[in-house]
Amino acid sequence: MEKRLILAIVLSFLIIFLFQLIFVKPQPQAPVTAETGMSTAENMPVVGEKKDEKKQIETSSSGRPAATMGEVIASDREQEVTIDTPLYTAIWSNKGGVLKSWKLKNQLKKIPGKKDPDRQLLDLVPETASTAGLFPFSLQLDDENLMEKANDSLYRVNVDRLELASGQKGELIFEYSDGDRIKIRKQLTFDGQNFNFQTQFAVEVNGRQIEPFILWGPGIGTLSPEEMKEKFSANRGAVFLVNHKPQRLIEKKIKPLSEAQRYSGLGWSAYEENYFAAIFLLNPLKSQSYAFRLDQEETRADGQKVIASYFYLAFSQPEEAYVGPKEYDRLTAYGREVKKVINFGFFGFIAEFLLVATKFIYKFFPNWGVAIIIMTFIIKILLFPLTYSSTKSMAKMQEIQPKIKALQAKYKKAKQDMEQRRQMNEEMMKLYKEHGINPAGGCLPLLIQLPIFWGFFRMLVVAVELRHSPFVFWIKDLSVKDPYYITPVLMGVTQYISQKMTPSTADPAQQKIMLLMPLIFTIFFMNFQAGLVLYWLTSNVLQIAQQAIMNKMIAKKREKDGKRSKERSSKRPASR
Repeated sequence: MEKRLILAIVLSFLIIFLFQLIFVKPQPQAPVTAETGMSTAENMPVVGEKKDEKKQIETSSSGRPAATMGEVIASDREQEVTIDTPLYTAIWSNKGGVLKSWKLKNQLKKIPGKKDPDRQLLDLVPETASTAGLFPFSLQLDDENLMEKANDSLYRVNVDRLELASGQKGELIFEYSDGDRIKIRKQLTFDGQNFNFQTQFAVEVNGRQIEPFILWGPGIGTLSPEEMKEKFSANRGAVFLVNHKPQRLIEKKIKPLSEAQRYSGLGWSAYEENYFAAIFLLNPLKSQSYAFRLDQEETRADGQKVIASYFYLAFSQPEEAYVGPKEYDRLTAYGREVKKVINFGFFGFIAEFLLVATKFIYKFFPNWGVAIIIMTFIIKILLFPLTYSSTKSMAKMQEIQPKIKALQAKYKKAKQDMEQRRQMNEEMMKLYKEHGINPAGGCLPLLIQLPIFWGFFRMLVVAVELRHSPFVFWIKDLSVKDPYYITPVLMGVTQYISQKMTPSTADPAQQKIMLLMPLIFTIFFMNFQAGLVLYWLTSNVLQIAQQAIMNKMIAKKREKDGKRSKERSSKRPASR
């Protein structure tokens, strides 16, 4: 029984770790019915292909009266418009009416190689946008020439700068018309106290209103190779809320535009990384969205030609946009099921509850490391009855091991002889019943605790609140690994002590093999987030204290049972 339990636990941990590194939820590759909200790339606009190879994009009337063509609307100079709020500073360009920068004031970027790296604001607009040639909020049109004109022309803009205090609103309007074929209007309404802003896009081609696709990308933010190594869950990609369920497509699964799949019936679509997202609220009845990869041949500094891949999210008829951190409280208040962009994992309801509880503790103890320790302590207390039941069952199993081995010796041919196996199992069950042992008593309580561990694990992985949150001394950021590996080593030592204190029914050879587990876990946790290692270390320390208490309780119960047994024996009449 114990060997099966150990194997189950080891496999569970391996699944958890490998899931974070390589597991990807598969996306259907074939066309599906309308109920799924997905269709193939038929009628999809194509970037970079010749005009005669393109297919006409599906268009619809917006209900707006057609504007009179003939008037040229444009600017004579390129200019940038700054939107400054308490939360972010955004820079828009009138060349294409696109977003050039979106820096978060409360989130800092790490600059590798510097002793005090946290001095530069994090920008969610990727640095590669200028190389790719398409910035966020560029337009996707079916005509290559018109698309180039829409994204490269100088728009007329209504303001030079907007400074918005909390509660204030401001409007940014880009307008362009070549006086002949195309007329474009982009209207954006910002709120000083939120990361979200309203969007309205109007495009008219040859006097006919069309609904273009708007682009976000390439990707989101810019991570250095060092940061990519530090982040345990650095998967980035697109998310589509279809039928109230988020469908994720990580970057390595995103296909070229000609093979991309289009989603419909959407509540929203987003481009995400672990802690941040660009989310676009859509019209479930009209909007569509898809993600695609744009491959370009580029020449490196050494003259070598390489193929660079850029990833984009395309969507039609957006009603509103949110560009910022995945803060649970803010996204919950935002509504529209936007909080589902946070990937809490399989036991999401447990992870979500633990995040809410840990945030509540943080209000009284404003240190996320302390909040994690207190939350771990509370979980240990709540699970103590289960832990005690498991330990007590294992202790009883340890007591009757000589009798179990005697039965196994008696029925040596049980593996080959079905009758012997049946007889041995019957006698084993009688033995368990005689000593009041439930065979599953040692396994079941521990298995019940696995979902809680998984929930806490996922909560610590995705909580943006831990990003750049210091704990004590050398731990300056709970969202990255311990730079000196002190906590993982302590975690391994405490796990070894805890394992030595726990009753075991394994033979000495198996016990020696199992003592390697703390070393294996230490290696596993070396590059995990300091917050997660802190949770496991705290859990081990509390487990040692609990085990000491439980061992005393079990010893006292044995002593009491022994006295009762002697009293019963002394009261029995002597045999004649």
